[in-house]
Amino acid sequence: MTILLYVLGILVLLFILLALFAPKSYKVERSIVINKPLPEVFIYLKHIKNQDFWSPWKKRDPQMKQEFIGTDGEIGFIAKWEGNKAVGVGEQEITSIVDNERVEARLRFFKPWKSESDAITKVEVAEEGKTKVTWGFSGQNKVPANIFMLLYNVDKHVGKDFEEGLGSLKEILESN
Repeated sequence: MTILLYVLGILVLLFILLALFAPKSYKVERSIVINKPLPEVFIYLKHIKNQDFWSPWKKRDPQMKQEFIGTDGEIGFIAKWEGNKAVGVGEQEITSIVDNERVEARLRFFKPWKSESDAITKVEVAEEGKTKVTWGFSGQNKVPANIFMLLYNVDKHVGKDFEEGLGSLKEILESN
């Protein structure tokens, strides 16, 4: 019985130490330069429904159920989705728009796990007639989920998705 108590104590101590040192937040961003003027790029990006054409997650489940609430391209617009295991269930709400600068949104994921993140799409002039687009998201890792982040590199895994999406965005905008 004493050995069991020691083992349990060590496990509890290990859990506490891991929770203390595991990452408490995350941030993933990727950028690309698009050969189009900034206002043209921004107008396209501020409409969340356009993500259906370049988002890597829409490609993973083209049959996902979607619902839209409000006016796309305006604060308060909500895009809801329900898809397969690869995309899960969630919603995205536009929380801020600064014309020709950035669109901010709140991402709420319900399945396969619950979490919330802040998404941002920023634009800036790269050079005459070219626009740098930065797409990213950030959030907090709550205990005990933050311990999992010791094993899962969010930047590496989600970053690949952002790179894929930005590549598709570039292709779409430069072909028009």
